[in-house]
Amino acid sequence: MTQDAGHPRPLLVRPHWQDLCGEWGYATDDHDRGLAEGRHRDAGAFTRAITVPYPPESELSGVHEPEPHPIVWYRRTLRLEREPGPDERLLLHFGAVDYRARVWFNGEYAGEHEGGHTPFTFDVTEAVVPGGEQVVVVRAQDECDDATQPRGKQDWRGEPHDIWYHRTTGIWQPVWAEVVPALHVRELHWTPDVPGAAVAVEVELSQRPDPAVDVHVVLTLGDEVLAEQTCRADRRDGRWVIAVPAARHQMELSGLLWTPERPTLLDARVELRRDGVLIDAVTSYVGLRSVGVRDGRFLLNGRPRFLRLVLAQNYWPGSHLAAPAPGALRREAELAKELGFDGVRVHQKVEDPRFLAWCDRLGLLVWSEMPSAYEYSPRAVERLTREWLEVVARDRSHPCVVTWVPFNESWGVWHAADVPEQRHATAALYHLTKALDGTRPVISNDGWEHTESDIWGLHDYAPTGESIRERYAGPEALARILGDRPPARRVALLGDPVRRGQPVVLSEIGGTSLRPAPDEAWHGYGTVGSTEELTEGFRQLVDAVLDNPELAGLCWTQLTDTEQERNGLLTEDREPKVPAETIRRILTRPARSVPAEAIDAARRAARDR
Repeated sequence: MTQDAGHPRPLLVRPHWQDLCGEWGYATDDHDRGLAEGRHRDAGAFTRAITVPYPPESELSGVHEPEPHPIVWYRRTLRLEREPGPDERLLLHFGAVDYRARVWFNGEYAGEHEGGHTPFTFDVTEAVVPGGEQVVVVRAQDECDDATQPRGKQDWRGEPHDIWYHRTTGIWQPVWAEVVPALHVRELHWTPDVPGAAVAVEVELSQRPDPAVDVHVVLTLGDEVLAEQTCRADRRDGRWVIAVPAARHQMELSGLLWTPERPTLLDARVELRRDGVLIDAVTSYVGLRSVGVRDGRFLLNGRPRFLRLVLAQNYWPGSHLAAPAPGALRREAELAKELGFDGVRVHQKVEDPRFLAWCDRLGLLVWSEMPSAYEYSPRAVERLTREWLEVVARDRSHPCVVTWVPFNESWGVWHAADVPEQRHATAALYHLTKALDGTRPVISNDGWEHTESDIWGLHDYAPTGESIRERYAGPEALARILGDRPPARRVALLGDPVRRGQPVVLSEIGGTSLRPAPDEAWHGYGTVGSTEELTEGFRQLVDAVLDNPELAGLCWTQLTDTEQERNGLLTEDREPKVPAETIRRILTRPARSVPAEAIDAARRAARDR
């Protein structure tokens, strides 16, 4: 695997790009006068500095003002490392700006984007000053009291309370510039077909090619070329199926498949050529794997797999939702793996794609979840849907992403049991997601009040393992849980969803806090006074789920302490509260619901002897 996981867009890479992170000018605009004052053309208001991509509420930004500012401005001057030549374009990329962004380049309006968690790009070629200094200005609007805005766990109050954290306003993912050919690959998507021994590639071009061009695709594993195909493109969008003959050999297939234990990735190169002349070239990668559900089990590559997930807030004390450094994204994935988890449920956050790239490389399953709004209205549904479409488009080629979760715990659809519109919203997002990507399970509303879901995720903060054993003791007990005896105060299923062998996953359990400080307002879902108690409580709860033949997986709350939420297995500084090998030993013993795990464990033990 040669692909650069540190590139800000790791699934579509060109080698030359200019990082625009670092020091920018900064100004607040609490009374919304900046537009009238012409700040996009006047440097006078930018008397302070901020370090991008850290939000101004955070310490690493250099601003460190936790109080809300509904509008903030950024200004950056730069010299282009390479200016666009004839038949070339200059693209300005933003990883994420929370929440509504307007952008100017050299005083010329470039465009705007709404949605605080997804990327956007503007073509600023016509505004370039040849041979001169370039100026980028960004206006970011983020109103903390707008409950129709998808915000996840960012607090709407002045100070964090309960399970909500400091806000992340403005630029919080990389900003970068790139010179590209006028005709270039704009978007690239991969869909593996394991039974068909093939990969589908979707290519969107920047414009309709006239005349047509050749799209040349090469897939390699190390030095071996697995597939090479040339396709003819005479319009902007094209989709082709690339056969991978090596994947037809079933006895050799395991060496090509992506799994957490063996995260094999195929390098990909896509070239645009016209009459043999190279126009554009990008590199990417593909993971050959399939995911699905059947007979109450989650399937990876057609085989039942017990899910051992951990709830990941992916929040850092010095930088909030932004990672403190690119290496921190890799380390977050490594820590989950070291503890013995095979996946993360990224909670109420759309994570930086570089984190997903590390999950692809290291072998970590990901449940991708949309940050919630807190008020139901047509406007909230429109905002959430638009941004969720961008999330799915950005991330559907990552092999690590195995489940989509558009809603969590009825946040933003609080009255779904009584209000038909709110039930329709969760069902509609389920079906819309399936229409965009039919290759992954989708959960309409994780935790409870499922309408249509491929996995029934239940949140159960039972205090002891014994209570888990009693509550889920056999198929009849599980049927009661799904019917009229839910683990929470809300029903598990709404209406009469189609039953098609959905697995039941306890997608939040645990939440135990170790020795909380007396003045902490929110400790967790239970507290213990010693490392030994934390270890034993973890063991009892995990054992109860692993011993249950009806349950398909678990998700432990949570990976790290976050703000006042002190229920992590790691501290906020990523130090373990219990030795990693202890947690790993408890987690990784075979699950009764997947008998093959015991067989595999016995084979490994025999090999070790």
